[in-house]
Amino acid sequence: MIQSPRLPGIFSVGLKLWLILLMVQLSNMLFGMTITIANVVLPQIKGTMSVSQDEASWSITLNLVAAAVATPLTGWLAGRLGWRFLMFGTVLGFTLCSLLCGLAPNLESLIIFRVGQGIFGAPIMPLGQAIILSTFPRHLQPTAIVLWGVGAVFGPVIGPVIGSMMAEAYNWRAAFFVLVPVGIGTLFCTWFALADYDRSERDRFDWLGFITLSAAIIALQLIFDRGHRLDWYDSNIIVGLTFIGCISFWIFIIHCCFANQPFINLRIFLDRNFSLGTVISFVMGTLAFTGLVLFPSLLHDLRGYPDSIIGLLVGSRGLGNWLAFLVIIPLTRLAPRLSVASGLLIQAFASYMMARFDLNVTNFDIVWTNMLLGFGQSIAFTPMAILAFATLPKLRVTEGTTIFTLMRNFGSSIFISLSVLVLLRSTSENYSNMSENISMFYESNVLPVLPVQWQLGQNLGLLQLSLEIEKQASMIGYINSFHLMAIVAILATPLAVLMRPVPK
Repeated sequence: MIQSPRLPGIFSVGLKLWLILLMVQLSNMLFGMTITIANVVLPQIKGTMSVSQDEASWSITLNLVAAAVATPLTGWLAGRLGWRFLMFGTVLGFTLCSLLCGLAPNLESLIIFRVGQGIFGAPIMPLGQAIILSTFPRHLQPTAIVLWGVGAVFGPVIGPVIGSMMAEAYNWRAAFFVLVPVGIGTLFCTWFALADYDRSERDRFDWLGFITLSAAIIALQLIFDRGHRLDWYDSNIIVGLTFIGCISFWIFIIHCCFANQPFINLRIFLDRNFSLGTVISFVMGTLAFTGLVLFPSLLHDLRGYPDSIIGLLVGSRGLGNWLAFLVIIPLTRLAPRLSVASGLLIQAFASYMMARFDLNVTNFDIVWTNMLLGFGQSIAFTPMAILAFATLPKLRVTEGTTIFTLMRNFGSSIFISLSVLVLLRSTSENYSNMSENISMFYESNVLPVLPVQWQLGQNLGLLQLSLEIEKQASMIGYINSFHLMAIVAILATPLAVLMRPVPK
C-alpha cells in the first residue's frame, strides 16, 4: 500500500514565519480592542457628553464606515509602499488616533478621531490575512489562519474587561489610553517581522472608482444613521443622499466594467466561492459587533450594572471564541462547509434565545448566550475564509482580502445603524401603545393598596409608571433587534452549502 508523504506541520516553519504570525496577531488584537472598548464605554460617553443613543453610536458606526471606505486602498498601498512600511504606518497612525480619542473634548472631535482610527486601522486585517496566505504553504494555511485569528479574538475579549475597569476606576478616556502601549509594542514587532520586498508594479490608482464607491457607502450609511431623526423621505437631505448614493454606485459599476485597471476588478466575483464567501462575510459582520453595541446600553440603562460587570458579561463572548479553537482545525480540514453552516445556525439560535430576554434576565443567561454566539462566529469564520480563497489565484489574494474585509466592516456599520433604528422605533411605538391604557381616570388602574409613589392620582405615581413603561418599551426594542440578528443568520446559512469544497 502506497502512502502519501507526510507534510511538515506548523511547528516546522522557521523563526521568520513565527515572527510574522506574532506581528499580525498583535495588530489584530489592537484593532479588535478598540472596537469593543468603545462599545463598553458608550453609556459613559452618552452621559458625559449629554448625547442620545443614536448620536453616541456614531462613534461606532462612522469608525466602521471609515474602515470600510479605506479598506479598498490596501492593495494599492501595499503595492506602492510594501508590507513593512504600510503596516508600520497604519499602526502608528492608529495609535496616535487612539491617544487623541482619549483627549477629545466633545463628541464632534471624538467622532473625527474615531474616523481616523478607522482609516488607519482599515489595512490591518486584510493585509495580515494576505501576508498569511502569501507566506505560509497551502497545507498550513488553515492552521495559520486559526492562529492569526487568536489575535482577532483576544482583542475583543480583553477589550471590554480592561476598558470597563479603566472606565470605572477613572473615566472613559482611560479606556482609549490603554491602547497606546499595545500600539507601541506592535510597532516594534512590525518593523522586525516584515522585510521590504513586497512592492509591485501597479503604480496607477483608480481615483474615480475609489471616489464613487466611497460616496455610495457614505451616503447609504448616513441614510440609516440620520433617517429616523430626519423623518426619512420627508427630508430633502435623505432624498439627496439617496440620489447621490444611487448615481455614485451606478457610475462605479459602469466604470469598473470598462476601465483597463479598475479600482476593483469585478471579474473576481466570477469565482463562486469568493462571491458566496463575500456575502457570508457581510452577514458575519452584521452579527459580530451588533450585540457588542446593544448589550452595554441594555445592561447600563435598564439594569443599572456598573461598567466593570458589563465588561465581564460582554467579554464572555470571547470564551466561546476560545472554546471554538479546540475544534476549528479538524472541522476546517474535514467538513468546512458543514462548519460554516453550523456556525451560522448556532449564531441564529443564540440570537433567538437573546430575543427571549426580559428585564429579569439573569447573568447566567447573558453569559451562556454570548458564549454560544462567540462559538458560532469562530467555527464559521475560519473555514469560510479558507473556502472563499481556495479557488482564487494567488495574484488576486490581496485584492480579495481587501473586498472581503470591506464587506465585513460595511455589514457591521450598516447593521449597527439598522439595529439602533429598530431599537429607537420599537421603543417609541411600544411606549405610545402601552401608555394609552394608563390614566388616572381609569378606576381599574387605581389601587388603594399601592404605596403613594405608585398611585396614579399623584404626579409622582405617574412619573414612576412612565419610567417603568419606558423601560419595558426599550426592552421590547432590544428584543426586536435580537430577532433581526437571528433572521439574518438563518437566511445566510444555505449559502455555505453552495460553496465548492477545498481542493486537496
